[in-house]
Amino acid sequence: MNQRRETLLFVHAHPDDETLATGVALAHYARLGHDVHVLTCTLGEEGEVIPAELARLASDRDDALGPWRREELRRAMAALGVRHRVLGEAPERGVPSRYRDSGMAGTPTAEHPRAFVQADVGEAAALVADVVRETGADVVVTYDQHGGYGHPDHIQAHRVTCAAVASLAPGDRPHLYAVLTPRSWAVEDRAWLAEHVPASSGWRVPGPAEAFPPSVVDDGAVSHEVVDPSVLPLQAAALREHRTQVSVADGCYALSNDIAARLPGREGFARLDPATGELLPPPASLPRAASLLREVPG
Repeated sequence: MNQRRETLLFVHAHPDDETLATGVALAHYARLGHDVHVLTCTLGEEGEVIPAELARLASDRDDALGPWRREELRRAMAALGVRHRVLGEAPERGVPSRYRDSGMAGTPTAEHPRAFVQADVGEAAALVADVVRETGADVVVTYDQHGGYGHPDHIQAHRVTCAAVASLAPGDRPHLYAVLTPRSWAVEDRAWLAEHVPASSGWRVPGPAEAFPPSVVDDGAVSHEVVDPSVLPLQAAALREHRTQVSVADGCYALSNDIAARLPGREGFARLDPATGELLPPPASLPRAASLLREVPG
């Protein structure tokens, strides 16, 4: 069996989400010679800024974080070797993005008229569907119905992406996946962090009894995986370009909350039903597939 060159489209909410959640898959498939695209739904204008010297960029000060993060995204995608665009951008008309970062759940920023969470799902889905058609995507990857960890823009990205794929003719629909983490991997990652993150780092390591985010699921719910530790240097290099949002150490990173997270060189996925947005159950008794791509006879 040989694999043909395929096109993969990863739909994410903000700059840095793509590298944090799917950086291994992005680098892996780009290195194999496939056509890999990232579609970012907002510029992450409401993100918290880590470097003190860049604090002025925050939305409650100069409100200049969006354009800055757009350039961080550009450099990060160059490090991974993938193509990228922002949803609804029109540089020739001076439009950097159609939608704005909504901020965390319950914050006033979600009421902004351009907030992604306020977007008409049909309108946003039509924009995503245009990108699917233009790229000729065979595979589309986004979040599960919980948005990975419950961020309103992540949930909206899931909702909009499912609607986009569902709107296509059945014969034109790409395979649709959500990125997930098997529970056994998450347990292993916390044990690794407890052993490798020094107290002097100032980062907190989650305890073994602390709750996991919704994207951590029972192992049996994960039908596909991409395991490639060889691309970790590329993922780490891309994360370092997102310096307003991410601090990177050897084998791990932290966001502005200073909670340590591992870079394990592996990512899990499951098929999504675009009509319902729900995870599709994996085929019974089959081992986890080692690729998101379809094999064709050679």
